[in-house]
Amino acid sequence: MSETDRLVAAAADYPVRFVGPYAAAPGRPRTRVAIVACMDARIDVFSLFGLEPGDAHVIRNAGGLVTEDALRSLAISQRALGTEEVILVHHTRCGMQGLDDEALARDLEAATGRRPSWSAGGFADPAEDVRRSKAIIEADPFIPSKQVRGFVFDVNSGVLEEI
Repeated sequence: MSETDRLVAAAADYPVRFVGPYAAAPGRPRTRVAIVACMDARIDVFSLFGLEPGDAHVIRNAGGLVTEDALRSLAISQRALGTEEVILVHHTRCGMQGLDDEALARDLEAATGRRPSWSAGGFADPAEDVRRSKAIIEADPFIPSKQVRGFVFDVNSGVLEEI
């Protein structure tokens, strides 16, 4: 049995758990918050912030980067679904920290014969990348609310530090 098969089998009883508390949750997040976070499996965004399904939009990608697609999601979250605040979550020991975008692009091209159309977005310092991400949101004309706060989560201690 593959890991995906195991996970799909575990989801078989989810409708029983879902129908009660979550099916009635509003389509708009109760907290009016959108969170952009790294996809790292060590970060449980819901537990970290004491959230339940229906409380916030959570947008995740490698590095928690504010990419064109993250901006698209934030614009929809704010303009169509009522969120007003943004939380950015980067973390220590991130795989994107120190990643050489050009070396990765060369490796992918060598393996496939094609260069990716995207940049991986490697960065040197998670705190500095939080600042950069915040500036991107603040400059975006499609994001009406500029209430943005950024944090670095320490994966060793569980401490969340505001940047």
